[in-house]
Amino acid sequence: MNKKYLIALLMLAFACNLVNAQVTKAPAYPLITHNTYFSIWSMTDSLNAHPTRHWTGKDQSLMGMIKVDNTVYRFLGKDVPAYTTVLPASDEHGYNCQYTLTDPGKNWSDTKFDDSKWQTGAAPFTDDKKQAKTVWTSKDIWVRRTFVVKDLNIDRLILKLYHDDNVDVYLNGEKIYSVVGWTSDFKLIPLKEKFKDKLVKGQNVLAIHCTNTAGGAWLDAGLLNEVKTKPTGVLLAKQKAVTMNATQTIYDFECVGVDLKVTFTSPLLMNDLAIFSRPVSYVSYKVKSNDGKNHSVKVFFGASSAVAVNTPSQEVTAQKYLTKTLSILKAGTVAQPVLQKKGDDLRIDWGYMYVAVPNPTGAVQYITQQSEAVSSFLSKGTNVAVTKGRQLSLNTVLDFGSIGAIAKDKFVELGYDDLYSVQYFKQNLKPWWKTTGATIETELNTAAVEYTSVMQKCDAFNHSMYSAAMKAGGKNYADLCVMGYRQSIAAHQLLKSPQGTILFLSKENFSNGSINTVDVTYPSAPLYLIYNPRLLEGMLNGIFFYCESKAWGHDFAAHDLGTYPLANGQTYGENMPVEESGNMIILTAAIAKADGNPSYAKKHWKTLSTWANYLSENGFDPGNQLCTDDFAGHLARNANLSVKAIVALGAYADLADKLGQKAVAQKYKAIAVDMANRWQKLADAGDHYSLVFEKKDTWSQKYNLVWDKVLGLKLFPPAVYKKEIDYYLTKQNEFGLPLDSRKTYTKSDWILWTAALADNPKDFKALIDPVYKYATETPTRVPLSDWHETTNGKMVGFQARSVVGGYFMKLLEIKWVK
Repeated sequence: MNKKYLIALLMLAFACNLVNAQVTKAPAYPLITHNTYFSIWSMTDSLNAHPTRHWTGKDQSLMGMIKVDNTVYRFLGKDVPAYTTVLPASDEHGYNCQYTLTDPGKNWSDTKFDDSKWQTGAAPFTDDKKQAKTVWTSKDIWVRRTFVVKDLNIDRLILKLYHDDNVDVYLNGEKIYSVVGWTSDFKLIPLKEKFKDKLVKGQNVLAIHCTNTAGGAWLDAGLLNEVKTKPTGVLLAKQKAVTMNATQTIYDFECVGVDLKVTFTSPLLMNDLAIFSRPVSYVSYKVKSNDGKNHSVKVFFGASSAVAVNTPSQEVTAQKYLTKTLSILKAGTVAQPVLQKKGDDLRIDWGYMYVAVPNPTGAVQYITQQSEAVSSFLSKGTNVAVTKGRQLSLNTVLDFGSIGAIAKDKFVELGYDDLYSVQYFKQNLKPWWKTTGATIETELNTAAVEYTSVMQKCDAFNHSMYSAAMKAGGKNYADLCVMGYRQSIAAHQLLKSPQGTILFLSKENFSNGSINTVDVTYPSAPLYLIYNPRLLEGMLNGIFFYCESKAWGHDFAAHDLGTYPLANGQTYGENMPVEESGNMIILTAAIAKADGNPSYAKKHWKTLSTWANYLSENGFDPGNQLCTDDFAGHLARNANLSVKAIVALGAYADLADKLGQKAVAQKYKAIAVDMANRWQKLADAGDHYSLVFEKKDTWSQKYNLVWDKVLGLKLFPPAVYKKEIDYYLTKQNEFGLPLDSRKTYTKSDWILWTAALADNPKDFKALIDPVYKYATETPTRVPLSDWHETTNGKMVGFQARSVVGGYFMKLLEIKWVK
C-alpha cells in the first residue's frame, strides 16, 4: 500500500468519524420535539441528573430504569418532588380572603390585626378581567388570609406564589419572603426551616403586600409540604456518552453486566410531510452484555401526565386499552379547555398524550400516581389501575429476557393528539396530520410499522446534513446547525388553512408569545429554504391572507397574527413597517430562487407591489421605529434597517424581471442601486459603516446584507462586506460579536448571518467559533437562547426559539452562491 493511499484512507476515516460523532455538548438536549407544546428536554449533561422538562422549564417527567438480574439502575430522569397541600392556591381550590387597596399602616401582618373593615375577595387578584376572581387595577394591594392547620407534620414548607410585581409575604407576622420582580406563573419557593416553626396548630395568617410597578397585575398564593422521599435502593447507571444529531439524541450507559443505548428520535424529515407532521417520537433501547455472561434484563419507561397539563394541580383521566396491533396508555385533563389559553409561559392542557408499544413485544403497561412509579417497578406492582387524579404516571415495562453478547432492541412510542392546534381567524384548525382523516391510533400504528424504515431515513438525513454543514463551515459550524435543527422546527405547528394552503405557524417562545411573527420567520428561513421551501410558504401564507383582507388596511406588512395559539390578527402593540415589509419581500424572492420560478410571488404581486412602494418612499432613511431587534429599543436612521429596505427593493425588481415586467424591474432596480450608493456615503465611518447614518462613532452588524450576496442582487460591492468583516474581527468578545456599539449582548443567529459575508474560511471561522464556545460553555441550561451576553456567555433573554434555523445561512449561501 503506497503512502499517499494510506494517508487518503486515514483522512477519510477521520472525516467519517467526525460525521458520526456529531454534537456531544449542548446547553440542553432535545428528547421529544414536535411543536411548541409537545417538546421535552433534558437540561443537564447527564440524563439521570434531573427531571426532564418542557422547554419553558416546567417539569414534564420521563423516567427510565433498567433491572439487570436483581439490581435496578435509573438512567432517565429523576424523581419529581411530591407535595401535599397545606393551604391551597386558587388553581387547586377557590378561596376568599380579606384585602385592601389603601395602606393599612403598621402591624397589618400580625395575627391579631383587625381586618374586619377590609373588603372580601376571591383569588386570583388581577387586572386581567377574563381571569380575575377579583379585579385589581391599583398600584398596591394588601391581602390577609386566615386558615387552620390541623397537622404540623411538615417535612419542608414551600411557598406557592404567583405575583406581578414586587411582593412581601408574611406568616403569622414574620416576613418569610420578599422579592423585586414578577412571575408569569406559580413559583414554588422552599422556605427556611425556621419558618416552618411559625405555623401553629389551629388558626394562622398568611399576609401579602404586592405592588404593581408596570404592565399586568397578579397575586395568588398557597403553602405546600414537600414530602421527604424514602430511599429506594435504585442505583444510577453510568452515562458514558451523549451524542446529538439532527433528528436524535443518543445516550450510552454502563451497568454491572450490561451496556444500554437509549435513543430519542423525533423524525422531523422535511422531505416527507406525513412523517414530519406525525406527532410521534420513538424512545429506543439497545441492550447487550458487557462481561461475557448472560443477564436477565427489564426496562421501565414512565411518562408523567404533566405532559398533558399546564399546571400540576389540574386533574387528569387516564386509561389503558388495546388495538389489534398496539398496547396503549392515554391521559389528558378532565376539563379539556381546547384553545382556551393564550400566551407565552404556557403548556397544553387539552388533547391527550399516548404511550404505545407493539403487541408482539409482550410489554406490560399500567398507570400509577407519579410518586409511586418507581416503587411499582421495584415491587412488580403492575396491577395498579389508577384512572383519575393529579400527577399520574403512564408506565411501560419491556422484558428483554436473557441478554448476552448479541444486542437486543425494543422501542416505545410517545405521541400527542392535540385535537385542535390553532384558532385561525375564528376557525379552530386540526393539525396537518389529521387533514387526511388519520386518527392518533392509525398514526401510532403506522409509526410502529415503519419504525425500521423511518430510522434508516433519519440516519441517512443526519449524515447528509452534517456532512454538508461540515463542508460548508467546519465542525463547530456543523455542530451549531445540529443544535438548531430540531429546536427551530419544534417552535412551529403544521396545519392546512380553510383556504387549503399550507400553514407553518411559529410561536415566539419566551419573548412575547406571538403567533407567526414575521421577524421571527425572517431569521428562521434559511433552514427551510434548504430542505423544504413549502414550509417557508407556510410561514408567509397567513400573513399574506391577513394583509390582503379588510381586517388589516395598511400599506405595509403586519408583525404577527395574534398570540399563540389564537391567530385572529395582530396583537403586538406597535407596527414595524420597514422591518416586516422588507422581510416579506426578501423571503418571497428567496422562495422564487429556491423554486426556480416566481409563481408564489405572482399570487401576491399586488400586495408585494404595495409594500415595495412603501419601502421606496420610507425605507432608505427610516424614522424612529422598531426593527426585529426591538429589545434594543427604538432607533432612527438605522443603517442596517435601511439595508433591509434596499435589498428588498432589489429583490422586488428581480421578481418583476422574472415575471416579465421589465419596466417595473428596471425602475425598482434603479431605485435600489441609487439607495445602495447613497447608503455607502451616509453610513461611511472610515474603517466601517455606522449604526445610524452620519454617526461615525457607532457601529452595528449589517446582517441584512447577506441577502444581497445570497440572492445575487449585487447592489453593494464586495468591498462593503470586506470592510465590515475586517472591522467586526476587532470588536469580538470571548463569546461572540456584540450586536452593535450600544451594548455587549448579541444575537447568535445574526452573527452567523454576518459571518456568511466573509470571503474566506478563516474569517468565517473566527466569527462563529465564539458562538460555538457560547453554545457549549454557557452556564444557562435551557434550550439554546439566541440572545446572550458576549462577555460571560449567559442568556440575556429568549429560549427555544425558531430563529436558530438562521444558523443554516452559510449552508444556504454555499448552495446558492456559485
